[in-house]
Amino acid sequence: MAGTDAQSPDPDAQPDPFEEAVAPLRDDVRFLGTLLGDTVREQAGQRVFDLVETARRTAFAVRRSEAERDEVAALFRNVSAAEAIPVIRAFSLFVLLANVAEDLHQERRRRIHTAAGEPPPDGDLEATWTRLAGLLEEAGGGEGTSSSSSPTRLDDVLRTARVSPVLTAHPTETRRRTVFELTRRVHRLMRRRDALRTGVQDPVAEADIARVEADLRREVLTLWQTAIIRSERPRIEDEVLAGLQYHQATLLDVIPPLNAEIAERLGCTDRAVVRPGSWIGGDRDGNPYVTGDVVRFATGRAAELLHVHYAEQLRLLERELSMSARIVAVDPALAALADALTDTEAEETAAREDVPFRQAVRVIRRRLAARARATGSSLPPSVLLSAGRPIGRDDDEPYNWPEEMLADLDTIDAALDAAGSGSLRSPRLRDLRWAVRSFGFHLQALDMRQNSESHEELLSELFAIAGVAEDYAALDEPERVELLLRELSHDRPLLGPRAELSESATQELGVLRAAADAVDLLGPQVVPHYIVSMCGSVSDLLEPAVLLKEVGLFSGHPDEPRSSVRLIPLLETIDDLAAGAGILDDALAIPAVRALVRSQDDVLEVMLGYSDSNKDGGYLAANWALYEAELALVEAAARAGVHLRFFHGRGGAVGRGGGNSYDAIVAQPPGAVQGALRITEQGEVISAKYSEPGRARRNLEALVAATLEASLLDVEGLGEDADEAYAVMSDLARLGRAAYASLVHDDPGFIEYFTTSTPLSEIGELNIGSRPASRKQTSTVDDLRAIPWVLSWSQSRVMLPGWFGVGTALRQWLEPDPDERLATLRRLHRDWPFFRTTLSNLAQVMAKADMGLAGRYAELVPDGEVGRRIHGVISEEFELTREMVLAITQQETLLHDNPALARSVRNRFPYLEPLNVLQVELLRRYRAGDQDPDVRTGIQLTMNGLATALRNAG
Repeated sequence: MAGTDAQSPDPDAQPDPFEEAVAPLRDDVRFLGTLLGDTVREQAGQRVFDLVETARRTAFAVRRSEAERDEVAALFRNVSAAEAIPVIRAFSLFVLLANVAEDLHQERRRRIHTAAGEPPPDGDLEATWTRLAGLLEEAGGGEGTSSSSSPTRLDDVLRTARVSPVLTAHPTETRRRTVFELTRRVHRLMRRRDALRTGVQDPVAEADIARVEADLRREVLTLWQTAIIRSERPRIEDEVLAGLQYHQATLLDVIPPLNAEIAERLGCTDRAVVRPGSWIGGDRDGNPYVTGDVVRFATGRAAELLHVHYAEQLRLLERELSMSARIVAVDPALAALADALTDTEAEETAAREDVPFRQAVRVIRRRLAARARATGSSLPPSVLLSAGRPIGRDDDEPYNWPEEMLADLDTIDAALDAAGSGSLRSPRLRDLRWAVRSFGFHLQALDMRQNSESHEELLSELFAIAGVAEDYAALDEPERVELLLRELSHDRPLLGPRAELSESATQELGVLRAAADAVDLLGPQVVPHYIVSMCGSVSDLLEPAVLLKEVGLFSGHPDEPRSSVRLIPLLETIDDLAAGAGILDDALAIPAVRALVRSQDDVLEVMLGYSDSNKDGGYLAANWALYEAELALVEAAARAGVHLRFFHGRGGAVGRGGGNSYDAIVAQPPGAVQGALRITEQGEVISAKYSEPGRARRNLEALVAATLEASLLDVEGLGEDADEAYAVMSDLARLGRAAYASLVHDDPGFIEYFTTSTPLSEIGELNIGSRPASRKQTSTVDDLRAIPWVLSWSQSRVMLPGWFGVGTALRQWLEPDPDERLATLRRLHRDWPFFRTTLSNLAQVMAKADMGLAGRYAELVPDGEVGRRIHGVISEEFELTREMVLAITQQETLLHDNPALARSVRNRFPYLEPLNVLQVELLRRYRAGDQDPDVRTGIQLTMNGLATALRNAG
């Protein structure tokens, strides 16, 4: 990792046809690699540096088929764990820095394309505005207005428009927050270096470059001397803070101007379309560590972060609005606001009379500070000063609701316009007003989630204590529904104040009571959703309503029930997805349920689980089950006359619904995206999308662009051929599920192979999250949580959830008439976004797989015959799947349509070879009983490095 060419991705590779375009990227990678190499030599010594360099060169030789994989393994066979750790850290930090270089290169190419006048790419809002131009003009009454239903359709979309990225505590992202911040600093410095190097060269610029590069050297050294992973398993509070760092780093600054632009383009006045959410601290499904105190921490820290942000922006805004009453006319409403909080000091009065805009802002600052005190938020001293003196008094009236603060900000905005100073309105005032619309006083919506079995157990205890039902669990479904509706018809609680409950019941109700307290303190938008996992019946959906009533979040009435919390069924397995429409039909046939939905803007939300359906039936079956379920749910909602909103539980990996968000959304079935979308963001994908403002803006734009296009345009493109396409996909899904089941569910050796050929058990020991890795000891695939299931396969470079069974399904479907049926699949690939995206995502995950490396993991299986046999089955299916996909797409390589990813895979994956080889070696030692703590640490570090490099591994 040293020298001028040591960090070029491959010094002996064939010339890249895009060399001129990628030259800056290669330069950045080489520069950062040189800094890292120098640091490794200085800090770890020449021997470690030489071992790293030898491994790197050998890995590239393996890629060029000039060396055998055993040569890489031989380098580490007799290396101690202590000596292996700096090698692992070197390769891990290199891929971390390579991520920075690639992200910077994407920014650079985007600027170049924009400057050249090239059309914006898909997912860019400018492209969306162009596509919607005719529709928006028609709705606005411009030329060409017709009598079509388009304006009504647009009005419906605008009425319910909502795009919510929801951060979750499912971290395959194992980096500490300190490493996150260091990486951001490297990114900023590299951006500065790039700007200086592409500008006018002069002695001053050269000196600036030298200073920036010296700063970068220090940051790389600091990275080297910082522990990459945690020494202890994080608490949920740590996960809460880790999620909030993305708001602080990007979202607080990016979302308000984005919402302003959307409102201006769509004409939806003051509606904030993009609103963030979180599961971190509210998701207690299988996580016993989520308590009432955790809910208070999560909501309190989010509100505190937001209060600090508002206070700082107001402090800066006060300095900007220096207009004098001696020069400009003062609007009466502004004058009244400026006088809202009076002081006795003469100088204060004089100042107020001279600079009323500043004084008006100061009134807002004081009322916000009073609110912070009332809600327990701590504001830093710097935001509580004006002209060097403290602001506010103990008797200042606090804001109760964000609408009050927004009204005062609107008063200032209107006064600037009235004074002829509209052109002086700073972006800060605009963004602050949109921030209040976007974040309220709560920052993010905290979702509550629990599984239906827990609800049943809790209600069984409560009903027995209250004398409502001696054995609720023994009741059949009609009896349960009748009892639950009876309890929801009034506001009388089940429990008295002295009721004695079990420990688990006390904790469950404690969580809900904390949520109710948060609503009282921060408003109804702080906890607006309750997700019911494993929702398989109407009673499953009604049970949490009774619990919400017990804490005051549901108001019972036979005809007009009310709740600020929306009940959301989560459909996870393939069978659950198939049954979802029936559950909706049954629930919406109940007058009380229909009345509740009506009271919630007639919006019904359903969550779709991508992970368990994939684990259940494989890639093809899961994707088609989701598509069919959405079609059926859309019809069910239409029958009931309600507006349907889908919440997509997507993970980072393709096996968990990952892939390009824009492509995935526009590939949804007709009617599935009705102007609104909620989607989970998980694992290392959160960092990849939201750690830098530019990337955060682009990813949010992609979500909004796809949501609008899927809602307002015919993006399916099948027309009269839909039935034929659906029939083909149904056949493929059936065949794919059978092929998948033959290995994953039916092969008697599969569980042994999976649990021993992957680092599954070691993942449970890695300090990446507070949630247990499995629900119980693994005897079947069903026992596993989806994240360790996917992460294990990605670590071993098999990536099985993202492709297995597809090749067999395609081959079997083609067999009756290969030529004609291949032509059909090629046509579907060309015309149907769903099919095209399904194959594209599969190709991306297959490109990150490596059956050669997977074979080394297979050697860890104690039963050698099982290891060889099952690895052979997987390898044969891999080659068949690749052959089938290339035949359909008519492309030469899997990543032909994604040159950026192809380049990334080609350039960086040789750096992963040593990490995989070292992981296998350390796993072998660990399982043989080696108790050296460095062995365990080394395994954890390889997991971190591989997850960082793959970027969507879990």
